[in-house]
Amino acid sequence: MDFTGLKIGNLTAPIPIIQGGMGIGVSSSSLAGAVAKEGGIGIISTAQIGYNEENFESNFLAANLTALKKHIKLAKEKAINGIVGINIMVATNYYAEHVAAAIEAGIDLIISGAGIPLHLPKLVKGTNTKIAPIVSTPKSARVILKAWDVKHNVAPDMIVVEGPKAGGHLGFSTKDLDNIDSIDFEQYVKDIIELKKPYEEKYKKHIPIVPAGGIFNGEDIAKYLRLGADGVQMATRFVATEECDADINFKMAYINSKKEDIAIVKSPVGMPGRAIINKFIKKISSESIKAPKCYNCLIPCNPSTTPYCISNALINAVKGNTDDGLIFCGENAYRLDKITTVKELMKELVNELTLA
Repeated sequence: MDFTGLKIGNLTAPIPIIQGGMGIGVSSSSLAGAVAKEGGIGIISTAQIGYNEENFESNFLAANLTALKKHIKLAKEKAINGIVGINIMVATNYYAEHVAAAIEAGIDLIISGAGIPLHLPKLVKGTNTKIAPIVSTPKSARVILKAWDVKHNVAPDMIVVEGPKAGGHLGFSTKDLDNIDSIDFEQYVKDIIELKKPYEEKYKKHIPIVPAGGIFNGEDIAKYLRLGADGVQMATRFVATEECDADINFKMAYINSKKEDIAIVKSPVGMPGRAIINKFIKKISSESIKAPKCYNCLIPCNPSTTPYCISNALINAVKGNTDDGLIFCGENAYRLDKITTVKELMKELVNELTLA
C-alpha cells in the first residue's frame, strides 16, 4: 500500500514507525539513533538509564540525568535531522527532573505511560518538545484528553495506543490479559480515532494515533494504517539488531525463545507485564530475592514488601546475566530467528508495507 510519513506537528518521520522505548538500557542512543537515521522515530528509555555510570550506586539520580542528556546528544548526532524521543513512565521518581533534563538536551518528543501524565503539559510549556501519552483503552484516552483540555488548555501532539500484546508493563488487568482474545484492540483504536476528533477541531491540530503491541511486520503496519492510524510503534523487532544497546545474551534470549516461554508475570510494582520465562522468573515464583539496596526508581514500589528489585533484575538482563534477570518482551519475540541491522530491518518493513 501507499503510505505517507508520520507527522507530529512540525516534525515528520519519512517512515511511520516509532521504535518503542525499552528499559533498562535496551533502547539507548545506539538503537534510537540508528532508527532515527533510517527515517523512523528513535526512542530512548529513561528507566535507570545511568546504570553504567560510575556514580550510579552512590547517586543514581545524578547518574540518570547525566546519562539521559548524554544519550540524547549521541542519538541526535548519529541521526542529523532525525527525530529522537524519550519514553518515561509516570511512575518514575523524579519524573519532572528527567523531563527537564531531556528538554535541556534538545529532545524532540516525550512519550509517557505507566500512569496518566496529568502534569506533562505544564513541564514542557514554552518549549518545542512534542508530548504523547500512552493509553490502552478508549476510557483512558477519554480521561487524558479531558484532563489536558480542562487543566492545561492543550491537546496531545500524538497518542500511543498500547494493546495487550506489548512487552513490559501493560495497562490491562491480569484478568483482562487472561482473556486476551476478548479484547477487541482494533475497535479500541477506531474508537480513540473518533474520540480525539473534537479536540482536533478545538485546537486546530491533527493528533496522530499510533497503535503499539504485537506489531511484527509490514502487513501488521498496513492493517492499522487502513484503520485510520497514522503510524505504529514497534519494540520487539528492534531487540534483534546489532544496534540494540542490550548485551548479545539478551538478544539471543529472544531468538532462542519458544512461544510457550512467553507469559504474563507480576511486576514488583503491582502491574502485570510480559516476559520470557527463565530461571529468574521460576525462582521468584517460589521465593523472594532481596536486593542489597533500593534504587528508589518507581513510586509504587515498597522495598519492605517487594519480592525482588526490578531495577536489579533488569540491569542483570541488559548486561547479559539473563539467568538472574527479568527479560521483558512482546508476544511475538519467539518469531525472531536472527540478528540483523536497523537499516536492513527498516528496509524489510517498508518493502512488506509497500506490498501489503
